[in-house]
Amino acid sequence: MSFSSSTLITTNAIRLRNSSPPSSRSHLPIKSLPLRRQVCSSAMDAVQRRLMFEDECILVDENDAVVGHDTKYNCHLMEKIDSENLLHRAFSVFLFNSKNELLLQQRSASKVTFPLVWTNTCCSHPLHTESELVEDDGLGVKNAAQRKLLDELGIPADDVPLDHFLPLGRMLYKAPSDGKWGEHELDYLLFIVRDVRLEPNPDEVADVKYVSREQLQELLRKADAGEDGLKLSPWFRLVVDNFLFEWWDHVDAGTLAQAADMKTIHKLT
Repeated sequence: MSFSSSTLITTNAIRLRNSSPPSSRSHLPIKSLPLRRQVCSSAMDAVQRRLMFEDECILVDENDAVVGHDTKYNCHLMEKIDSENLLHRAFSVFLFNSKNELLLQQRSASKVTFPLVWTNTCCSHPLHTESELVEDDGLGVKNAAQRKLLDELGIPADDVPLDHFLPLGRMLYKAPSDGKWGEHELDYLLFIVRDVRLEPNPDEVADVKYVSREQLQELLRKADAGEDGLKLSPWFRLVVDNFLFEWWDHVDAGTLAQAADMKTIHKLT
C-alpha cells in the first residue's frame, strides 16, 4: 500500500520527543509493589509502568454512571475484567485535516495492550480527576482528549480547542489483547476537523499517517488478508464496521452535528 508524500507522515520524518512529560505524582518504587505487580511490571518500560500504576481510570456501569475508580493496571487485567466486570470510561479521537483525511497512529511496541497495532488518531481514558469527571457536554472527556493528543502526538492544545471536539456517540465493547491484558470500555467517539502540528512521542506512538477513504479501505483489505503483519485495534475496527464511513460522509458534507447521537450506548462485540 503506498501513500503520497502529502498524506504520509512517518516518525522518521518528524522530530520525536525524547521522553514523556514527568508525572505530577511521585513514582512508586518497584520494591514497594506486591510480588505479582513486581513480576508483571518487569516487562514494562518505565513510562508504561508509571501509567499503569499511577493513572486512575473512571469506573462506570453500562449506563455510563460513575461507580468508582481503579488503576489502569487493574482495569486492563482480563482476570479482573471478567471476575469483577470492571468497565471504564474511554475516548477515541478521529482527527481529520482540511483535506478530510483521517490521521491514524500505530501504537508503540512498548504499549502493554495492543502493541504495534494501527488505530484511530488517539485512544485513551479520562482520569478520575476533577477536570476529567465533568459531565456537562462531555467536557471531562474533551479535556482528557486534549491532554492525550499533546502527550501522544505533540498536538498543542491551541490546535485542538475544546469547543471543536464533537462527540458523535458512545459504544461499549470488550476485547482481549493477549490473554492476560484487554479492554472493557465505554468509549466516547470524538470527531474533530483541524490542521494540526505533530510531534509524536515515541513512548506512545510508533508511526502516524493521514489516509483518504480509499487508502483506509486498502488498509482494511490488508488487515483482513493478514498481509505485512498489519493489525488494527478492535475498537477502531468496530467503529469502522458500524459507523465510520457514514460519518465520513458528514465530514465531507460539513454536517457532522447531524450524525451525533449521545443518548444511545451501542453495545458491540
